[in-house]
Amino acid sequence: MKTIRYELADGIATLTFDEPGSPVNTMCLQWQEDLTAAVQQMLKDRDAIRGIVLASAKSTFFAGADLKGTMRLQPQDGPNVFREIEQVKKNFRTLETLGKPVVACLNGAALGGGWEVALAAHHRIAIDHPKIQFGLPEITLGLIPGASGITKMVRLLGLMGAQPYILESKLFAPREALELGLVHELVPDAAALRPAALAWIAANPQAQQPWDAKDYRMPGGTPANPKIAGMLTVAPAVLKQKTRGLYPAPEYALASMVEGAQVDFDTALRIESRYLAKLIVSPVAKNMINTFFFNMNAIKSGQSRPKWEGKYRPAKVGILGAGMMGGGIAYAQASRGIATVLKDVSLAKAEAGKAYSVKITQPRVDKGRMSPHDQQALLARITPTESAQDLAGCDLIIEAVFENRELKAKVTQEAEGRLAPDGFFASNTSTLPITGLAKASARPQKFVGIHFFSPVDKMKLVEIIRGQATDDETVARAFDYVQALGKIPIVVNDSRGFFTSRVFGTFVMEGAAMVGEGIPAAVVEQAGLQAGMPVGPLAVLDETALSLSVHVLDQTRADLRAEGGTYVASPGELLVERMVKEFDRNGRAAGAGFYEYPQGGKKFLWPELKKRFEKPDAAWDLQDLKDRLLVRQAIETARCLAEGVLTSVHDANIGSIFGIGFPGWTGGALQFIYGTGIDAFLHRAEVLASKYGPGFVVAPQVKEAIRRFEPRW
Repeated sequence: MKTIRYELADGIATLTFDEPGSPVNTMCLQWQEDLTAAVQQMLKDRDAIRGIVLASAKSTFFAGADLKGTMRLQPQDGPNVFREIEQVKKNFRTLETLGKPVVACLNGAALGGGWEVALAAHHRIAIDHPKIQFGLPEITLGLIPGASGITKMVRLLGLMGAQPYILESKLFAPREALELGLVHELVPDAAALRPAALAWIAANPQAQQPWDAKDYRMPGGTPANPKIAGMLTVAPAVLKQKTRGLYPAPEYALASMVEGAQVDFDTALRIESRYLAKLIVSPVAKNMINTFFFNMNAIKSGQSRPKWEGKYRPAKVGILGAGMMGGGIAYAQASRGIATVLKDVSLAKAEAGKAYSVKITQPRVDKGRMSPHDQQALLARITPTESAQDLAGCDLIIEAVFENRELKAKVTQEAEGRLAPDGFFASNTSTLPITGLAKASARPQKFVGIHFFSPVDKMKLVEIIRGQATDDETVARAFDYVQALGKIPIVVNDSRGFFTSRVFGTFVMEGAAMVGEGIPAAVVEQAGLQAGMPVGPLAVLDETALSLSVHVLDQTRADLRAEGGTYVASPGELLVERMVKEFDRNGRAAGAGFYEYPQGGKKFLWPELKKRFEKPDAAWDLQDLKDRLLVRQAIETARCLAEGVLTSVHDANIGSIFGIGFPGWTGGALQFIYGTGIDAFLHRAEVLASKYGPGFVVAPQVKEAIRRFEPRW
């Protein structure tokens, strides 16, 4: 055996999981074979065994499935996967029913398949540490717990009790696990695990799983219970409303839970295996595993960070502009222990920016989720001011003023000299090229873009933009600063609109173009939702302000004119310009955009849209509309890759999902291409280009970049 050490001494059989060449233990094929061999050996040694201990030689107990192996699966591999899963469960059942007490010594995290390994034990002992995590996160990766996790959690917690831990992938620490009855004993450290296990084995020579007891009853009742049945009648509809039918994993998990609760234990295990075998080879599962595991870990491990020694964390950061964005950044910093100077043109405006942190924290205090002391400590870290002198000694200064080049230049020159000797300056611009803004700086090599997304307290992504002169140290420090805030950094090179704003613009402007073609606005919005975008394109345009889009359009025209060129506006941009300049519809903040915003009432689409734009004879196909919204964004992302604005697939996928709400089921804007299949995607783009124009044309150099960056497994 290569991944498991089997030892039998003094009547105790110990299985120590230790996958070679890996920092964690996984359910790789070798481990599956080794588990079968170990269980067969225990069957031979049964008479000499008093108890069995499951342990790990790693710093964690067990990480779960071999996800790289999963990425290599093809649709035709489903039957083989089913057989493999069933063999793992057969081994678990042999352990459980051997008639010998089995103890799992949980020295660290046990997630997914790792938690299912732990559930094979009759008794689970864990180190009492709040940072250790247990649970079943498979749904977040487009999978379901299929190695007995669903069946056992339902039988331990009941149908309703298990839902958060299966359908919502809720994780839990050892103490919560103890309270739930999922862990039976806590010890202070790893050295105490084995003695506690041996003591329990000695005290419990006969052990069985709860579901194997003759008097077992499912907590809360089975689906036959009228109360449970009543809740289950609405559960699928509620789930469908959340997933919009785009995410099969939660639906498969619920089906497995309910169907399994109506049959005997072993049949329930087979039901679970069938659902997993079907799901694990699906495109959605591969897309989500690729992005939410591999791409996310690539960013967390700093693969986009330039090589620069040391880890940076600023002690004091200045923010210029105390509007919603500046106030949000101030909160994000203060909540992470960073001293913040929040400057605006008047103390009253700066104080209003600080009040944003009160608005966020007060409900938590009122509900007991935050102590008044912690709230006051957070607020004390924010110093509102109207004086630039208070910025003296800042390690980093971020300007978050209005998107106007002259204004940004003015505040840069006013504040930059106040930086600490090794400090650096950042712009929070969402569209203006950093290289141009850096012309106002005395040290352009220490000038970088740090683009937060609104609302800052909720949005996890931060886009770091390297200007032409920005050095590696500054980019690395910006990367570390973003991680210090608990947010996700992506790194892109400078261009107009960078990556996220540029791709986001194609989404909203494609939606506006549809309105200009005479398609009903309600249909356009529904197409966005059914494609998996969190909000329809017209609603998003209203939220970000139509007037801002027109301001950016005017600025782009002026910039290109100054460079001797001409900017040709898209049909969507021209329609938005009409909305603002002809109809005075500036967006939600102005109370009027594509939607009406009655005071105290629910927003509704502006009735005049029908009269002014809708065409009764306009032909439209819903699948075409959905594809236009997603394919257009994917093509623009690929263009960013070809132009060097993006330098990695993981930044593209994570940035598109967490920055602009590209649907998670796709795995991100580039994974959408790879998941569809490059040839199939390019053919679809050609069809759309023939119908809807040059936005869908994929140039040869873009095709080459798509193929060159294709992930290999």
